[in-house]
Amino acid sequence: MTAPAACLTVVETGPLTTVQDAGRLGQGAMGIGRSGACDRGAYRLANRMVGNYDGAAVLEVTFGGLVLRADTDVLLVTTGARSAGVPHNAPLTLAAGEHLVLGPPVTGARTYVAVRGGIDVPAVLGSRSTDLLAGLGPDVLSAGDRLPIGHSAGRMPGVDVAVVPEPEAGEVVVRVQPGPRRDWFTEDAWASLHSQRYTVTSQSNRVGLRLDGVPLERANTNELSSEGMVRGALQIPLSGTPLLFLADHPVTGGYPVVGYVIDEDVDRCGQLRTGQTLRFTTRG
Repeated sequence: MTAPAACLTVVETGPLTTVQDAGRLGQGAMGIGRSGACDRGAYRLANRMVGNYDGAAVLEVTFGGLVLRADTDVLLVTTGARSAGVPHNAPLTLAAGEHLVLGPPVTGARTYVAVRGGIDVPAVLGSRSTDLLAGLGPDVLSAGDRLPIGHSAGRMPGVDVAVVPEPEAGEVVVRVQPGPRRDWFTEDAWASLHSQRYTVTSQSNRVGLRLDGVPLERANTNELSSEGMVRGALQIPLSGTPLLFLADHPVTGGYPVVGYVIDEDVDRCGQLRTGQTLRFTTRG
């Protein structure tokens, strides 16, 4: 008789919990966005800490609130935004019947939960990631969901605790380079982009961060045909204030992109909370 598959049961989800992996690579030409973890560094660390192979699926938890019950003994880890009272960046064993309870994070917005073997939900177009904009991949988690755990994993790294920086609590400064429509904005607008502090608004999500600040003046007010969009693009809609695209960004857009946040800094942006301030620099 075949033994039942090991599972985690979702007791509570918090504001938003999704399954994420490295995303759907190389399908943009077919209109399929990459999606995947917002903070890719925290995602990769989580998998390494439990010996998972690259690309294994994890849980991305926004602002805590997730409660999981282990149906069998499991090894798991949390990375990214630290929840008070839970071991962090350190593998822990959850015995059968025990619960993992993630409270609100101390800093940052997104916590990653990796279980040894990976979250083994069905893949859609080569990925187990939930793309909220496109509606692809597994459904957003609901209470009562049972998450199967895979069997494939490598050697444990032999690290008790990973010493990595916490997500930033105050103002965050990220590096930006000119975009394809930089010349659609005045020199004063380009200078303003780098001199002012933007505030992350409550309309932000996995698609992107909507920023509040002084509107940027356009030198070219013509309409723009839709162009390809990528993670880290700073698109300027009619409001004149930037929209910084994150993991679930659209594959095309019709507003000019004034610049790009460099890829490694986009991870840090994925941990920003409503009300935090963000500045752009060309240095470094």
